[in-house]
Parts: sequence; C-alpha cells; structure tokens
Amino acid sequence: MAIVAQTSNLGKIFWPALAWLISIIFFFPIFWMVLTSFKTDADAVKPEFLIFFKPTLENYFNMTDNYDYWRFAINSTITSIFATLFSLFVGVPASYVMAFNPTKNTKNILIWMLSTKMLPAAAVLYPMTFITKNFLNIYDTHFLIILVLCLINLPIVIWMLFTYFKEIPKEIIEASRMDGVNTWGELKEIIIPLAWGGLASTALLCFIFCWNEAYWTVRLTTNEAATLSKLIEGNRAPEGLFFGRLSAVSSAAVAPIVILGWFCQRQLVKGLTFGAVK
Repeated sequence: MAIVAQTSNLGKIFWPALAWLISIIFFFPIFWMVLTSFKTDADAVKPEFLIFFKPTLENYFNMTDNYDYWRFAINSTITSIFATLFSLFVGVPASYVMAFNPTKNTKNILIWMLSTKMLPAAAVLYPMTFITKNFLNIYDTHFLIILVLCLINLPIVIWMLFTYFKEIPKEIIEASRMDGVNTWGELKEIIIPLAWGGLASTALLCFIFCWNEAYWTVRLTTNEAATLSKLIEGNRAPEGLFFGRLSAVSSAAVAPIVILGWFCQRQLVKGLTFGAVK
C-alpha cells in the first residue's frame, strides 16, 4: 500500500511538471519573438544583448507610421471573416446532406475532399497566377483571396461539421420530418441549435487558418489585398532580415488570434469534444 501511495504521489508531481515543461517549450518561441520586438535591429543580432538590453517601442511606431500596418490588418480581417462565412455557407448544407441523406458514394466523396489537402500548393501556383492575372483579371483582389481561402479550408469545415452532425440522433430528424418540417426548418430549428458548439469551434478554427495562411496570400497579392503575411514577408531584404521589425510585425499579427483563442477557449474545447462523452 505504501508503494502504491508513493507512486500515486509521484504521478501527481510528475504529470503536472511534464505538462508545464511542454507548455513552456511551445510558448518559448512566442516569448522570444515578443522579447525581440522590443530590441532595435542592431541589438537583435548582438549576443551581448541576448537577454539584457534597453527596450524600445521604435519597431512598433515604425510599423504603424511607415508600414501602414492597419491597412494590412483590415485586409486580413476582411478576407478571414468572409472566407469563414462563405465556408460555413457551403459547408453546413453539404455536411447536412452527407450526414442525414448519405449515399453509397458519401464516404468516397469525403475521402476525395480530404485528399485535396495533400496537393502541393506549389504545383498549382503558376496556373493559378496565370489564370487570375491574364484571364479572370482578379489578381490581388479581396475576392480572389476569399475564394482561395474558402477552397483551402472547405474540406476541413465539411469533415468537422459532418462529424458533429452525425452525433445528432437520427430519431430527432425522423420525428421532425413526420411532423412536416422541411429541410430549412430542420437546419434552423434542430441541426444548428444542437450542433452550435461544433459550429462555433469550426468557425473559429477556420478563421484562424484563414488568418494564418501565408503561402497564397503572399503570392497572389502585391498591394491592394495584401494581408499581414505579406507585411511580415516584406521585412526581408537582400542584406538580410530586420529581426527587430520582423518580430514586432509578427507579434502584432499573432496578438489578435491569441486574444481571440483566449476568450473563446471554452467554446473551442466544448466544440472539439462534442459527442466525445455519451
């Protein structure tokens, strides 16, 4: 009994300590990025100023005064919000049909949609750029970025919503149909209220993915629709990286998502664990 009690006590110390260690490892790059943002570009590369240095807000003032940070931030907000809304607008009915009116090809369709995430983005970069520039004339527009972000995240949105909808008892849907409720009524009065946690977590994750997307937003924009990813990429020059300014811009780009995730963490966890416990 003493050995069991001692093992139990060690476990109570070991697992929390391990959790804290893992958390610190994951958090350290963010901490170092924020710390570097208060250094000048010169101090950021000097070993003697690795920890102890004279902090400055020069990088943040330079970011707002010379880099037009707010324009890039507004572009990121617009494209992320509308891409998320459009993904849900398409994903909710698609998931509903596959969850409650499946066919023999439903599983194959889901697998095919997920397989599109395995396509190397670089493989379609040239045709995408060529078509949008020379034929569609939508290069460097909000519409193009919203469309691309929606197409990128739609498979994940459908898969997540499909999983949440499958957890809703079919007897509820069958009973509503016997009462004469139409498809729109099922979605509005039954599906959406019951799967609200899953919808919220899906929307939040989709928004985060849209906000953090860098490959397409950097390569399909130049100025008008450029997002914060483009602003971050702009701190690269032939003579090297401006680490102080780069860290400031990166910190400002990460901050809204960190704050959003902090306030929505309860809803996010609830949605991600929806149906996990019967």
